[in-house]
Amino acid sequence: MLYRLPEKERAVSNPLTALVPRETTPGETRVAASADSVKRMVAMGLRVIVESGAGDAAGVPDAEFAGAGAEVQAVDAETYGAADLLLKLNPPEERETLGGSEAAALKSGALLVSFLWPTANAKLAETLASGGVTSFAMELIPRISRAQSMDALSSQSNLAGYKSVLLAADNLGKIMPMLMTAAGTIRPARVVIMGAGVAGLQAIATARRLGAIVEVSDIRPVVKEQVESLGARFIELPEMEDAEDEGGYAKQVTPEFLAKQQAIVAEHVASADAVITTALVPGRPAPKLVTAAMVESMRPGAVIVDMAVEQGGNCELSRAGEIVTHQGVKVIGLKNLPGLVPAHASEMYARNVLHCVEHLTEDGAVHVDLEDEITAGSVVTHGGEVRHAPTREALGLGPAATPPAPPEDEAESAAEKDAAGEEGDG
Repeated sequence: MLYRLPEKERAVSNPLTALVPRETTPGETRVAASADSVKRMVAMGLRVIVESGAGDAAGVPDAEFAGAGAEVQAVDAETYGAADLLLKLNPPEERETLGGSEAAALKSGALLVSFLWPTANAKLAETLASGGVTSFAMELIPRISRAQSMDALSSQSNLAGYKSVLLAADNLGKIMPMLMTAAGTIRPARVVIMGAGVAGLQAIATARRLGAIVEVSDIRPVVKEQVESLGARFIELPEMEDAEDEGGYAKQVTPEFLAKQQAIVAEHVASADAVITTALVPGRPAPKLVTAAMVESMRPGAVIVDMAVEQGGNCELSRAGEIVTHQGVKVIGLKNLPGLVPAHASEMYARNVLHCVEHLTEDGAVHVDLEDEITAGSVVTHGGEVRHAPTREALGLGPAATPPAPPEDEAESAAEKDAAGEEGDG
């Protein structure tokens, strides 16, 4: 079903105004646009406003955005209220300059494109719905070939996987590769990686490039070939039926399976110099894969990098935003690893957002086609209601309303008209 802004609203907001604000989340270094994405949005006919200083931490000065055709300026409640599209990285937040929240400052009919994590931010979803805002969650984009160019989770996880290995190497008291010197041979570091998704595969490749011996644990046997193609060894686990969901993500496992997995992996962890955990289950807390006892079995000087720390962590001892040392083992729980490489993280995210804007606009108007697989899977709020089922459940709401059917004369297909002897022109 195709939804467009009402004709009156479309006329007022032509050309569409896209606003790229400065991210205010503490420690955030990324920005949701690049000079290239701005240039392409302007070429599409959009008016692009970028908040002054939005790209400073990512190495994109105001002059670069202005040179690409953006209007670079300070923003206030009026700027937000005039925006047809709000392009962000983090969910809308409270801002003093707005006298309230970014979500409440948007006009009815506006489109928000951002990471939203709606089940954890259910009240935010409720605010967006009550304000008539259509919100498109970047983390909900389905992993299908047609949506690859929009898949921000993959683009950011790729960089996080790379950076996790560099963090491990930097905090390890030894080098990664084998060296044969006049003073003797240095053995290569042993690295165990838990999870062979996008982040895990990049971590494997990076650790192998640094010369480490790499072992990998994953509940999905289907990834074994990918792991071995990168030169790593796959740790065999008891096979579990349907370990992967339709979106290509690992499913939540039973406590019994998790116990078996921990017992098998514990031996490898004990002899590892570095452990990198990447296991996530969409919409649920991260599974606990590394127990305190497993940490205590490791040699002093070893390192654990917990990439799932923002969703609760894969290691029992992880602390979000901290580096904890336990019996000589460093447990690194730094948040926002892609933000440690902000130039490329912003560049890649900006491309993802650009493709979402292309997908969600047509002929100078915003449209939301709920019959489209990408849109239906990614829209959290639309038409004044929360449409994302898990978020509705978190809010105690029933099933979302079915979109209204088009008028009978519009719904009549060309085939039906032909069969009736009509021209099919309406």
